[in-house]
Amino acid sequence: MLAVVNSCSILGLESYPMQVEVDVSPGLPAFDIVGLPDTSIRESKERVRAAIKNSGFNFPPKRVTINLAPADIKKEGPIYDLAIAIGVLAATGQVSMDRLDDFFLLGQLSLSGELRMVPGVLVMASGLANKKISRMIVPQDNGREAALAAGIRAYGLNTLKEVIEFLNGKRDLAPMDYSMPLMSRKNEQVDFADVVGQSNAKRALEIAAAGGHNVLLLGPPGSGKTMLARAMVSILPEMTLQESLEVTKIYSVSGLLPRDNPLITERPFRAPHHNISQASLIGGGTIPKPGEISLATHGVLFLDELTEYHKRVLEALRQPLEDREVLISRVAAAVKFPATFTLIGALNPCPCGYLGDDLQDCICTPMQIKKYLSKISGPLLDRFGLQVQVPRIKKSELTAYRTQKGETSQVVKQRVEMAKQRQNERFSKCSIAANSEMNIKQIKRYCELNNDAKRLYDMIYEKYSFSMRSYNNILKLARTIADLDNSDEIKTEHLAESIQYRDYDRLIKDYQLY
Repeated sequence: MLAVVNSCSILGLESYPMQVEVDVSPGLPAFDIVGLPDTSIRESKERVRAAIKNSGFNFPPKRVTINLAPADIKKEGPIYDLAIAIGVLAATGQVSMDRLDDFFLLGQLSLSGELRMVPGVLVMASGLANKKISRMIVPQDNGREAALAAGIRAYGLNTLKEVIEFLNGKRDLAPMDYSMPLMSRKNEQVDFADVVGQSNAKRALEIAAAGGHNVLLLGPPGSGKTMLARAMVSILPEMTLQESLEVTKIYSVSGLLPRDNPLITERPFRAPHHNISQASLIGGGTIPKPGEISLATHGVLFLDELTEYHKRVLEALRQPLEDREVLISRVAAAVKFPATFTLIGALNPCPCGYLGDDLQDCICTPMQIKKYLSKISGPLLDRFGLQVQVPRIKKSELTAYRTQKGETSQVVKQRVEMAKQRQNERFSKCSIAANSEMNIKQIKRYCELNNDAKRLYDMIYEKYSFSMRSYNNILKLARTIADLDNSDEIKTEHLAESIQYRDYDRLIKDYQLY
């Protein structure tokens, strides 16, 4: 007898419906799965067999053939356990086929018949929202996640036996309802007021948060670079619902969603170790999965000790930083992941870390310094709109901090949100959302300089040997500074402040690296 069960699969962040076809026929006992299954799917034979028996039902001593259609697409993961088990039971008359066509079934089975959560349910539910079938049966732990998708009625169940009773009409169950939580922040975040001194670096991070610019922090050990990077998240605007759902889908596919609240409402902060591989950072695998740059979407990617990363890994960042997305091509398919993040890099000015320090002498030779700094290529350096010195904290700053702290993150965030509102109005008819994403035409349109600023820009062009990308970054920065100043035009002071954030360029010019 033949039974067909609806299920779903994922490729990247896109989902597509599929069918689990089950044929039970007379013959020597056998259990075969075809349709390009991976190892975890082939192993589901033993899970399904044990789950059916331990749930009080009979596994047929016949020839059982499972086909995962369409058969030309690679399948992976244990998400088809439930569909396979229900298909076997339906083909042997133990489950009614009357309601099978009304549901998509997803879930992993334990040997006892318990349903365990699977990754990617939100992506699959969102992809099925416009299909003829709008109901899903998923594990209880995935129920609230599936309910986030508009137009989907999700039923969360705990065991295979409960699913069988529900399909046979012996159990009444209402679809799960999930109300969106308030967008809130954790109290554990580093506040700007907790950072001693470093007013110049704080100002740079405020500009970066307002315009989506990348930041390079340059300073000796212990000057506060890591603390500043972690404080960046606290001044970013609250996530919109659309941003929250996009980040949640990425974490869902990666299997990183928390069980208690499946909706990501806080901007991500990712800080991978410097021994990370290129595939882990950018994304990849036989069947591509999101990397750290995608997990940092709408948040911050922090690379501490930037020169310690493998050069090939750093160079792989160039295209995603420019295009705000990453395309991973494999023989079977090409998968696109979002990569709209703010990159913060931190490094010491030399191998010992004390080049230019007021209190401790540098012990590095010029050749060592040149070799150390040249680990960051010129094209990658061009992607950092702000290059900021983070000097050692002075005793006077520490004394002042004990009596009076600086601005809190909440105060800074209010200015950032006002600047973002101006950008939202400016780019309301464009496909971009921040000043840092402007192309050449948009720079010419929205970065118009007044006469005094034009004269200063001409002087900058004649004095410095920056790349054209760097000059464009200077204009984008000036536009963001003007937005923070609530100014429609870019004035001389805005452009002058923008040109100040090129500390690394001046450092490498001293050692003639490029």
